[in-house]
Amino acid sequence: MIDRYGLFCELYTDRGSHHFHMPKAGEAVSKTVQTQVGRALAQLGVRHIAASSPARGRSERAFRALQDRLPKELALAGITTIAAANRWLAETYWPAHNAAFAVAPAEARSAFVAGRTGRVRDILCIQEERRVGNDNTVKWHGLSLQIPPNPLRAHFERATVCVHEYSDGRLAIFHGPHRLDDYDPEGNRCDDAKLAA
Repeated sequence: MIDRYGLFCELYTDRGSHHFHMPKAGEAVSKTVQTQVGRALAQLGVRHIAASSPARGRSERAFRALQDRLPKELALAGITTIAAANRWLAETYWPAHNAAFAVAPAEARSAFVAGRTGRVRDILCIQEERRVGNDNTVKWHGLSLQIPPNPLRAHFERATVCVHEYSDGRLAIFHGPHRLDDYDPEGNRCDDAKLAA
């Protein structure tokens, strides 16, 4: 959605643990502890609104219809891969769905804001801080990510860095705003040419 239309101003979600941290069930959401979703929205400048009651009505009916109907439609179309399903959704299902149910907006102008940040990929990812070991490596879920020689510092031993894990499994290490290196999902260092592929 962000790639296609731009950023939205607000996102209204339920209070699920992936959206908000709640110290105790049924109490208010934490204003100081953020989930990865909350952190990403804050970095994008999007206001995150916690629903005060479970979703009801039209949205629940839409979810039920999609969960019941889409698997049957995909099977009838003979679709067996995620790539084929995404193509079919974009080319067939959504155009028909929107033709049947879309309503013209009251305002012709878009509420989306284009290009608030050029770092969307580096925000919409998992981010966690790590301390660099004495061997100039960062441990990440069983991997040992070696930080290469860098003009910023002779070494990063004991420095705090931020590891980014992207949706495709690739990784990057940042020291403040400086990107130190990129890694494939197995922890091997990548060069820019490989990352662009």
